[in-house]
Amino acid sequence: MTFQLAACAEMLWRDKPIAWRAARLKEMGFGVGLWNWPAWDINALIATGANFTIMNGYLQGRLTDAEGCEMLLASAAETAKVGQRLGVHRLNLHGTGLGDMGIPIPRIGAFAPGMEQRARDTLHRICDLAEASGQVFTLENLNPIDHPGCPFGSTAAVLGLVSAVNRPQLRINLDLYHTQIGEGDLIRWCQACLPWIGEVQVADNPGRNEPGTGEINYPGVARALKAMGYSGPVGLEGFASGSEEAALEAFRNAFTV
Repeated sequence: MTFQLAACAEMLWRDKPIAWRAARLKEMGFGVGLWNWPAWDINALIATGANFTIMNGYLQGRLTDAEGCEMLLASAAETAKVGQRLGVHRLNLHGTGLGDMGIPIPRIGAFAPGMEQRARDTLHRICDLAEASGQVFTLENLNPIDHPGCPFGSTAAVLGLVSAVNRPQLRINLDLYHTQIGEGDLIRWCQACLPWIGEVQVADNPGRNEPGTGEINYPGVARALKAMGYSGPVGLEGFASGSEEAALEAFRNAFTV
């Protein structure tokens, strides 16, 4: 198996406790991705012995203004401590916090002067935090249909910020489901982002289900990633169209090259 495969526990077996889901993913040979932590029983998750690969790296804040940046930094520092308890190496960020149904808080329709420089400066401070904690933060791209008004949401914007900061403590969480909706041209975006990728996340479109349920040729993407020399994490951040076990096997098959 070329890639390190994981799946978002919060999108699968949604009628089961989160620790049960983590244990089941471990049993099936997958790492475990998580979103938020305040409602979790952290000790129960630790007791599963699962490999927690990535989690949401903040609870509030944004990259666009001074107040939001300070909120983001404080939240990231608190979350990093929880991540250390779980053994999570990658902590995920967005341009701003997401509310119900993934709607950005706040929605930002236009960029003000100095916003991009502020975002870069804040991400350097995030890197300082990550260097001290021994972790890595990733910045994830989001699509404009599901997450309208998210600053720095596009693949191009995320690549621009991460490549400008250009520190090993900040990588790209390249979510190809979002790239497909926002920009398309997945293989070329993989190639452009390759030097800064910390994780690739996948789901098919439309539906945000496992590979093979929509329009994306994920086996072709997997072959292209392998040819580029990528052998890092690939996470299924999608829902199961039927049984979770079948969805996970479809994901495994698509990325076994």
